[in-house]
Amino acid sequence: MLDRLVTVGHRLAATQDFGRRLGILVAGLMLLGIGIAMTARSNLGLGPWSVLHDGISRHTGLALGTVDICVGLPVLLLWIPLGERPGIATILSAFEVGLSINLGLLLIPTAHDTVAATCLLLGGTLLAALGSSLYLTANLGRGARDGLMVGLHRRTAWGLGGIRTGIELSVLAAGIVLGGRFGIGTVAYALVIGPALAASLRLLRSRGLRLDVRPLVSSE
Repeated sequence: MLDRLVTVGHRLAATQDFGRRLGILVAGLMLLGIGIAMTARSNLGLGPWSVLHDGISRHTGLALGTVDICVGLPVLLLWIPLGERPGIATILSAFEVGLSINLGLLLIPTAHDTVAATCLLLGGTLLAALGSSLYLTANLGRGARDGLMVGLHRRTAWGLGGIRTGIELSVLAAGIVLGGRFGIGTVAYALVIGPALAASLRLLRSRGLRLDVRPLVSSE
């Protein structure tokens, strides 16, 4: 009887922990999408991934958030050589981030002066970094793009911030070729998002939320 009670207690605790982590995941993905929408409304240039999405949108006529959903699927193919495995976040992020972007674009007005534009750009960049870090610490999988970042980190032991910056600059180049909108804000986002992500992960770690990933090789 005692063993059964202990087993039930463990199951209840596991269920509560999963519910907490799922809540963190959903909240983080929403913040990420809203942050991306804020940078778009700054009119100082889209974020690198958004430049790529915007370029594709101009050729296809699809909404920015819809393109975000579509692009995430082929990126998953890059996980195969990196040994990344999908999780709940992989499926959920493919839809929630894009829908959150569309929602943000509906609710957030376009900036018409330098102060408002700067606030939207910086605020959106920091919010996107925090949202990414928050959902990653739920440890329920990664979105397509972040899985690429984490997979490279596991394989190379390079810092997450540096890897994120390299990915952003590569994607930006592809987006420019496709005619995506970019500007000074695009460059700022590409250079800031990596360090901001690393700083957000450290902040969350100090509050008990940790990304559970270890490099497969030594950084030395």
